[in-house]
Order: sequence, then structure tokens, then C-alpha cells
Amino acid sequence: MKKNVLTFGLIAGCIVTFMMLITAVYCNGANESVNMYLGYGTQLIAFSMIFVAVKNYRDKYNNGAITFGKAFTIGLYITLIASTMYVVAWLFDYHFFIPDFMDKYSASMIAKAKSSGKSEQEIKEQILSATNLKQMYKNPIFVILITYVEILPVGLVITLISALILKKKINDNTLAVS
Repeated sequence: MKKNVLTFGLIAGCIVTFMMLITAVYCNGANESVNMYLGYGTQLIAFSMIFVAVKNYRDKYNNGAITFGKAFTIGLYITLIASTMYVVAWLFDYHFFIPDFMDKYSASMIAKAKSSGKSEQEIKEQILSATNLKQMYKNPIFVILITYVEILPVGLVITLISALILKKKINDNTLAVS
């Protein structure tokens, strides 16, 4: 199981990390909603490795059977590996290549609020929110946690779905043939 988890976890981590780095370089300052869809789409592609890994383990190493718990465990480990790679890559990217990310992001939040026709009070609240977020982003622990929150839930949902779809008990005929 370890080799299976490590292999597919690293593949998923490489996919999501590579695409995040590419979009950070080439899409920095581009439309935020396009970046968001591209990012989550990439996460779905990367975490599809969970389904492949669970099916691979079930069919090749576990005589065609796997419990929900075992399938979920495999997916969880893959999610943790890929998510950790993503977080480390983001920290590296943020600190060395786009240290002004929060300045640009908070300015974008404020500009959106002003151009949306919101009231003066709502704009002030958005400015305060952007300022607070920018201040919190100075804490590396916050950056790590918020980055995990960005990716981990997607992996957990894919893990849950994969475990539900792929769980399979050994039937009596399989035991008789073995």
C-alpha cells in the first residue's frame, strides 16, 4: 500500500503543483475567476489519481476487494501528500516570486467593491476585510493553513466518492477459487 500511495500521491502532487506554478507565473493579474476555475479544475484532475490508486490497489494487490475504510485511507494519504506538495510550492512561489501577491489581491478586492456600485459602508467593510486579510497573511502559519483549506477539501471529497464507488467485498465464489 505504501508504494501505491506514495507513487500516486507524488503524481497528484506534481500535477497540482506544476499547474499552480504555471498559473502563478503566466496568469498573475489575470481574471481571478478564470484562475479559480483553472485551479480547481487542476485539483480535480490531480485528485483523480485517488480513484486510480484505490482501483489499482484493490485489483492488483488485494484480490479485487477493498473496504470503504481502506479505500478512504489510501485516498486520505494521497490527499495529504499532494496537498503538502501544493502548500510547500505555494510558500516557495509566494516568498520568492510573488511577494506582492497580497498587495495585488487586496487592491483587486477593493477595486471590485468600488466598481460594483456598493454603498460607501460596504466599500469601507471591504477595505477593512482586505486590510485584515493582508495583515493575517504576514503570519506563515496562517498562510499554510489557508493554503491547505484551499486544496484539502477537494481531495477529501474525491477520496469519499472514490471509496464509496470502489468498495467491494470478497464474495464466496472468489474465496472458493483462491
